[in-house]
Amino acid sequence: MRITQAEIYLNSFKNNIKSVKSLLRPTTKVCVAVKANAYGNGAVRCAKAALESGANFLAVATVDEGIELREANITCPILLLSLANFDEIKSLVKYSLTPLVFDEEYICKIDEEVQSQNKFQNSSAKFNVHLAVDTGMGRIGVLPENILPVAKKIVQSQNLFLEGICTHFAVSDSLKEEDIAYTKNQFETFTNTIQTLQNEGIEIPIKHCCNSAASINNLDMQLDMVRPGIISYGYYPGDITEEYLKSKNVFLNIKPVMALCSAVSAIRKIEKGKSISYGHTWTAEKDTEIAVLPIGYADGLLRRYNKILKPTIGEKSFSICGRICMDQCMIELGDNHNINRWDKVYLFGPKEKCKISCQEIADFTETIPYEIMTTISKRVERVYIEE
Repeated sequence: MRITQAEIYLNSFKNNIKSVKSLLRPTTKVCVAVKANAYGNGAVRCAKAALESGANFLAVATVDEGIELREANITCPILLLSLANFDEIKSLVKYSLTPLVFDEEYICKIDEEVQSQNKFQNSSAKFNVHLAVDTGMGRIGVLPENILPVAKKIVQSQNLFLEGICTHFAVSDSLKEEDIAYTKNQFETFTNTIQTLQNEGIEIPIKHCCNSAASINNLDMQLDMVRPGIISYGYYPGDITEEYLKSKNVFLNIKPVMALCSAVSAIRKIEKGKSISYGHTWTAEKDTEIAVLPIGYADGLLRRYNKILKPTIGEKSFSICGRICMDQCMIELGDNHNINRWDKVYLFGPKEKCKISCQEIADFTETIPYEIMTTISKRVERVYIEE
């Protein structure tokens, strides 16, 4: 087993989902996002842990992600958040993935495929779909003014069942006054659209709009289901921080799920004036020693992280020497240390393990924790820890 690994703390993941559920009504369903390999944490193991923690649905972005879960014997409803291309619709139906739909052509293709597969032959059941409404994200979804003919197309189908209706908030993680107003307007537009359908006798069992931010900051918007993403993996969304929630008497106990670690593969003496790594951007100011770590940007430890990283060995943290390479990086140990070859090194993770969190790296590099975690490549083995 390679010594560069991502440790995944499944108990923290389960705790995070249970903490979110504690804020909700008992009847509110939870759809945990496990797309993008569960935000880099491993889709199958996280999916199973989510279900053990009370999740009702799982959400993926691609048909292949859904198939991976089905082939791991996961039988719960799986919501497909992005559109399948027409060549993928056969697999979408075969593996009973629940698609978001919003145009008549796409609905007809799914309807025809369900019919051709005789998916529910000799059964009164139909194939579930969720109708996506664009209330201001501008990505996918039927515009509210065009909702009726699209909804009726589904309702009139002999093969499809309109199980759900949803929208997605664009700025619910922002506390700017104009963004709070925008989210409120999106919600009102969505509920008005639902009312339009109800006035036509179209009742939909599962109505959902809340992402991570709205799930914990707009509890009045939870409707029938919420879709927590980043909070499931231990990070707060945007401006909706732990401190802000506490100021509102909302207590969410979430913990980072991933720690990225490696080990010292070599220790080398470096004379004063000698340079390290590509471009000679670092030169020893005195006689010193460095440690070589077998982790680099091909593993997801990107070059732009070098100024913020504080690799941690035991209780002590160190600085990166020079540029991070594709497969390796170096840290300065100094000339008086007790570090040994194969000592474990943590690059980021929970504060109990590391000096630097994924959130701090994201803040420094002007991005978000989602990107940091999903960038960790497949060659970094995920090691699951339950303790």
